[in-house]
Amino acid sequence: MPTLDVDSEQPLRAAMVDRLREIGAIRRDEVAQAFSRVPRHAFAPEATLREAYDPEAVVRTKWATDGTTAISSVSAPQIQARMIEQAAITSGMRVLEIGSGGYNAALLAELVGHEGHVVTLDIDPDITSRARRLLDENGYTHVDVALGDGDDGCVTHAPFDAIVVTVEAADIPPAWMAQLAEGGSLVAPLRVRGFTRSIGFAKHGDRLVSTSKELAGFVAMQGQGRRPWTSVPLRGGTVRLRFDEDPCPTDAATLDRAFHAGQAQEWAGVTVRGDESLDTLQVWLATTLTNSCVLAIDRDAEGVAEFLANPLIPSMCNAVVQADSFAYLTKRGRGERHVEIGSHAFGPEASAAATLMADLVRAWDREHRRGPDPRYTIYPIGLRPPLPDGKVVTKRHVDIEIFWPPGPDHTAPLDSGKAGDR
Repeated sequence: MPTLDVDSEQPLRAAMVDRLREIGAIRRDEVAQAFSRVPRHAFAPEATLREAYDPEAVVRTKWATDGTTAISSVSAPQIQARMIEQAAITSGMRVLEIGSGGYNAALLAELVGHEGHVVTLDIDPDITSRARRLLDENGYTHVDVALGDGDDGCVTHAPFDAIVVTVEAADIPPAWMAQLAEGGSLVAPLRVRGFTRSIGFAKHGDRLVSTSKELAGFVAMQGQGRRPWTSVPLRGGTVRLRFDEDPCPTDAATLDRAFHAGQAQEWAGVTVRGDESLDTLQVWLATTLTNSCVLAIDRDAEGVAEFLANPLIPSMCNAVVQADSFAYLTKRGRGERHVEIGSHAFGPEASAAATLMADLVRAWDREHRRGPDPRYTIYPIGLRPPLPDGKVVTKRHVDIEIFWPPGPDHTAPLDSGKAGDR
């Protein structure tokens, strides 16, 4: 492994490692040592030194032809560290990285040592050429760089003890299951019902069982694994309902008319701190609501501010279509540092749609807000046994069963008030 001289970037690198430990992204000493040894700035020459060692900074390295969409990047150090910890990479392991850049492969190489083997694979020859050059320049000539479609994995070097996917995956292709050793770990930013989480899995026979979950955002997979959204434009495209696995159950013209057919709002009486993560709420609504989707808003478009009448609504949020009506998650200020969660709906059945979503927010608050994360179990299509307690999302290649363990019944939760007004 390369030995680096102390230079002007060393204090920044040390500060990055300290911060990654502080926020819990790095938990093991050997991971800290890997991040201390690999010169991130050398793998992100597009960035300044401070950007290169910012724990939250993503460095875009290639753009689509439209010039606005990144198709390759060096991920933020905090998510790279979290995924490496999720995969439990240790000395001697054989690891496949899908989605190349060079830096993450160098970190993996530090962890597996010369007794292990790292293959980094990408579909784009520009990206693999860049990764090969940067790895060679920084002393990681023993890392294999492969050109190929990520959906196919890398059968030449299989089986692998771990597969780490660093592009957004909308499915789990058969090759990943086949090339992963029994008991091995797969970590992938898996998109389910429009929301992406980095989920760690362990292989048990013909299924994958989740072991961890982290917030994550990545550029979308290309090639066979590319799964674009089904986007339903409303109000001239300033508002969009985006569906993932399933098509929109109602035509766009009907949903456009919903804006003029009535509206309703219901506050759930559930209050959260402004900086509190709504990770589990987003996943809970997405996996519990039939016809779940994501509402995306062009906040700068003319008339949208008046339509929203709510400066706190994010540009993307949970939504659900109910026949000729739809509802979406919203919030309002409650004091200096708290917000209350509720639902806003449009359409002839706006009141029922708003109540449906608000009731599920209350259920999340009682049962899952402070409880364990859901458990994801991946089965190849046709092999899932009948398990009635889980929510099932069907992809092209796999069924994903999402089971929410029962949590404590918070009859008087810390940050909740009384039932909301309508």
